[in-house]
Order: sequence, then structure tokens, then C-alpha cells
Amino acid sequence: MDQNWVSIIPFLVVIPIAIKTRQVLPGLIAGLLTGSYLLHPTLVGGLEKMVQFLVKGLVDPKNIKILVFLYAFSGLISMIKLSGGIKGFVEEASNRIETKKGALLLTYVSTIGTFAAPSFRFVTIAPIMRALLKKVKMSTQELGFVIETTATPIIVLIPIATAFVGYMTSIVDISLKNENITADPYSLFIQSIPFNFFSFVMIIVGIYLSFFHHSKSTEETDPKDVGETEEDDWHSCDPAVNKELPNKPWNLLLPLILVVFLTLLLTWWDGYKKTKGNFFAAFISADVMDAMLIALLFTTIFTFLFFRFQKMKTGDLLNGFIFGGNELMSVIVLLAVVWGLSSVTEELGFSAFVTSYAGWIPGSVIVPLLFIFGCAVSYFIGSAWGTWGILMPLGVSMAGVADVSLPLVIGAVFASGTFGAFASPLSDDTNTIARILNLSVITYARYKLKPALIAAAITAVLYGATVFFI
Repeated sequence: MDQNWVSIIPFLVVIPIAIKTRQVLPGLIAGLLTGSYLLHPTLVGGLEKMVQFLVKGLVDPKNIKILVFLYAFSGLISMIKLSGGIKGFVEEASNRIETKKGALLLTYVSTIGTFAAPSFRFVTIAPIMRALLKKVKMSTQELGFVIETTATPIIVLIPIATAFVGYMTSIVDISLKNENITADPYSLFIQSIPFNFFSFVMIIVGIYLSFFHHSKSTEETDPKDVGETEEDDWHSCDPAVNKELPNKPWNLLLPLILVVFLTLLLTWWDGYKKTKGNFFAAFISADVMDAMLIALLFTTIFTFLFFRFQKMKTGDLLNGFIFGGNELMSVIVLLAVVWGLSSVTEELGFSAFVTSYAGWIPGSVIVPLLFIFGCAVSYFIGSAWGTWGILMPLGVSMAGVADVSLPLVIGAVFASGTFGAFASPLSDDTNTIARILNLSVITYARYKLKPALIAAAITAVLYGATVFFI
């Protein structure tokens, strides 16, 4: 089926269904099912083919490592919440911070220890800022905006010990395999980081709002937009800071310090064994996914024993770990379907089709158009991960056709998904912040949309200009 136009049908199915349902998974499943029936158009044959593609992705050793990492990571965070680590950190910080500058500095500095996932950032920092709302003297919407600029836009730029790294590397990997490109996906991910222009623009906007923009005090804002009232205690904003939990900040800090330290150490050691070279060469040559997984598993075991030493019950810890891991099952299913869809489109000849029929598109417009299209998709489905899964194979194919820098294209795809995670009213980030700060989701999303669109426009111009220099 090489160079057959039917290879684009799965994508034509995925995007409209995802936008219509405002959920990425139904669209991906429909695309996978459609592609499977195109390959084997019989009543049972299509389903059998779909199962084969799903199993193929799930049994791949690299993919299994990613799934174990995601499950264990979420389980570790759940144990930390259960132990009172987050609540203790919030209590300690809110009691010590006295000024707006101190509160905002804490928001940025705390990224060093809470960059693991956006949701982790939110349940750690947002309750602190909610407790200090009157001291901060910012409208609650501005406060939420500032917190969000320190979450996904920063986390997608961090190459180790985050919930994003494994998935992002996996998406790059399957896209390279589809194009028969021999390259290290992690190295390409690292090279793409400077080209995630949207993240950098949003971080700059967040810093401006934090330290250089004079806002009206919270007392002057619409009462509906104020997150803290006398009757509304911040302890109720998330189960991780519930009053009934103990106050043990070291239950948060120690596991985080350990997992980051071990990740760096094991990454260096793995690369050093291969190269016997200098410090930086060792990091470049290392198998980072293996190092992150081993560091995480060691930290999880240590944390379990550390909490048991504090007389926490084994059953509670195990249940907390399993509960946390199960919260990521939707992401694991998403990954399995993305891997399957990638295999389907490759077997249908998608890469050959793009190569044959997309050569007329000027290379100078491919990257900005890809970014703008990705922004639209991610906004309407509210999922950065879903957008990356849909667009990365297309982006890598187009990069080969137009002879455009691969890191630049990969960075643009990641930037487009970041836009949706930040700006969409359907995204987990928007809804989590709105819940914790007691904001209307739609009102808050509308407030963020204008600066996000301005940042996206700047980003598109940057991509258009960068193409001529790379």
C-alpha cells in the first residue's frame, strides 16, 4: 500500500472525533480501528489486526520500561501525599512566608524540587499561594496564571526525572522508526528543547506578571474570583493537604532529593561505563530511561521503608501506591493506542505518501503551520500528550520531505501541545488550578486565552524566522 492515499484516513478520523468529543482517546481508538480494517477488511480480521498492533507496542522492552516508570512514579507521589509530605511542606511554607515577593520567589524556586509533573506542582504550590492570597495582593486569576507558567511550560524543558520525559522520548522514537531514521530519540529530545519557543515565551510572561506588573489587590476583584474566604479553608482544596494528614515536610523533600540525585548519578555512571570519557560525554552516551527507572524504583523502595519506620501501615502504603499508579492507567492506555496507531499508519504507507505528495509545501512554512495546527488541535482536545501522539509522526515525516531541521520540528510539535495544556478549558492543568484556587474554569480559561494567543503568535513568527537560519 506504499504511497496510497488511504494511509491518511486514520488521521482524518482521529482529529475530528477528538475535537468533537473533546477527548483524545476516542479519536485515537477510532483511528486505530479504521486503519486496522483498512489493512484487513473483514468483520473479525480488523479487530484481530488492532489487537496485534496493541500487543506489539506493549511488548516492546523500551515501552514496558516507560509504562513501569509512569506507574511507579505516580505510585510514589501517592505515597508521599498519604504520608503528609505535601501537607507538611505547605504548612511550613505558608507559616514562614510573609511577603508577596517571598511567596512568588517560592513559586519559582520550588520548581527545583517539584518539577516531576504539573499536577504535583499544583497540589504543592497552589495551596500555599491560596493560604497567602491576601499577602500576595494579586487577583486569583493572575495568581493561577503565574503558577501555571511554572508548571507544564517549564516541565517540558526538563530532560530528567519528570513524568513527561519517557512519553516524549517514546513519541520521538516511534516517529523515527516510521521514517527509518537511525538516531537516538533522547538526544533529539534534548536538541529540541531550545526550540520549544512557546514555553520560553510563557515563562517570560509569567515572570513579568510576578515581579513587574502591578495588580489590583484581591479585595478589589470580583468576589467570585477570590479563592480564599473565611469560610473556605485551603485545607479542603485537595486531599493531599487535608487537615487529617500529618505535617511531615521531609516526607516530600527526602524522596525528591533522592530520586533526582540517583537519576543524575546513575545516568553519569551508565555513560561513563560506555565511554570512559569526560563528565559531559558520559551524560550524552547514557541510557537515561534505564537510569531514571532504576533511580525511581530504588527511591520507591526506600520511601516505603522510610514511611514504615514512621509506623505507617504496610496495607495503607501499598493501597496508596496502587491507587496512585492506577490514576495513570488512562495515560498508559493512551500510550498503547498511540503506539498501535503509529504501527498502523506505517504499515499503510503513511511516510511514503507524505514523501511523494507533500514535497510542494515550502520548507519555510512547514514549521509555523505545524505549530499553529497543533495549537488548534491541542486547544480543542485539551491534551498535550494526545497532540504529541497525533502530530509527531506527521511532523517528522514533513521534516524529511522539506529537509527541515528535525530538532526544530520536534520542538514545534512539543510547543503546540504545551499551548493546549496551558490555554484549553479542557486541560487537566486548567481544571486542577481552577479547583484548588476556587475559580470558574471557563472564566479562568478565558482570562488566560489572550496572553496565550499572543505568546503563540510570537512563537509562530519565531519558527518562521528560525527556519532560515538552521
